Amino acid sequence: MTKILIYRTTRFASICASLMLLAVAFPCTMTAQDSDGLFTIYLVRHAEKQTDSNDPPLTECGVERSASFSALFESVTLEAVYSTDYKRTQSTALPTATDQGLSIQSYEPDALGEIAEELIRNGQDALVVGHSNTTAVLAGMLVGEELGSFDESIYNRVYQVVVSKADRRLHLLHTSFDCSGR
Repeated sequence: MTKILIYRTTRFASICASLMLLAVAFPCTMTAQDSDGLFTIYLVRHAEKQTDSNDPPLTECGVERSASFSALFESVTLEAVYSTDYKRTQSTALPTATDQGLSIQSYEPDALGEIAEELIRNGQDALVVGHSNTTAVLAGMLVGEELGSFDESIYNRVYQVVVSKADRRLHLLHTSFDCSGR
């Protein structure tokens, strides 16, 4: 019983810390229509995946991380959710899309230039779920910087791209959700 209580308390503390991070990073909830063309694109890598196939589903920890992303974006009004068409990315996007009442729009991971143009053209607050070799690259494309892929062991990054008529800014955030010990 104590072990379960500690786990739930730790998980609750992690979620609270993540929400506090969002409150600091996103001081007010804004949509594209709120302020002179201002919109924000959030990019995350899919959650932890099983390793037994070419298109693996999420692990139990990955399912929990996906739920934590949904909680993280609870105070943000998203207008679109994008994902590549793989089980791991779709499953990562699903809790957030469901909670926001949105359908998941698929994009091709080998056509990052096209999705970058679409995201800017649409001017919507959006979540984009990708891969270790596409997420940072796409974030860089959105702000005109060259960023590379990152290590496959990294799951806690949120790339926040704030777009206004004057400029585009990239912020790298880290979530506190942790699967170690599971």
